[in-house]
Amino acid sequence: MVDSRRHTEQGEERKQQLLQAAEQLFTDRGYGATRISDICAAAGVAKGLFYWYFPTKETLFAELVRTMRQRLRRAQAAAMDPDADAVVRIRQGAEASVRFMAEHQPYFALLDVERTDDSLAAVLKEGSDVYALDVRRLVEEAQAAGMVPDADPAFYAVGVMGAVSSFSHAHRMGRVQMPIDELAQFVGDWVNRALTGRAASPAKGPAAASRG
Repeated sequence: MVDSRRHTEQGEERKQQLLQAAEQLFTDRGYGATRISDICAAAGVAKGLFYWYFPTKETLFAELVRTMRQRLRRAQAAAMDPDADAVVRIRQGAEASVRFMAEHQPYFALLDVERTDDSLAAVLKEGSDVYALDVRRLVEEAQAAGMVPDADPAFYAVGVMGAVSSFSHAHRMGRVQMPIDELAQFVGDWVNRALTGRAASPAKGPAAASRG
């Protein structure tokens, strides 16, 4: 039993080494220019071990994207006050997303470049679809409570995602220069006004409360 658990832990450690090495190489060189042998060398593992975890380079990239998406969703969930109304939670999630993207700028800069690669389009779309569905459900909840005008909730979800993505991209490119907490609050204000037509004081969720 102990040996089995140790082997499982070692296997997960090797897998994470490959993912971390790949993320760094993809960021430095680009996806297309990075070979599987480069990833194995950087991770310090034999090439044969790569194929034990990932049949192709594309499957490794997909795993990297899904892992980062899970981390983003955990950051969003940690920032949301479960007792707050849906609009406040959308705002808290948007602010948490802006902070997360700033903390992982190299990864999101990589996605900016690789979105044009047709072979990776499906896994990237999968991630945006999951986020859109999360936002849409909260918008529907807010509409049911009479807080957001009655219109297609998917349209509002696109707007929320667009604000987070566009302002985060502008920050990465240096076109928006302000402390990240100020930018997150600005995006939160933007989202709140877009959904309700009115301004609101900054929402203070679990993460913000712990900082205060």
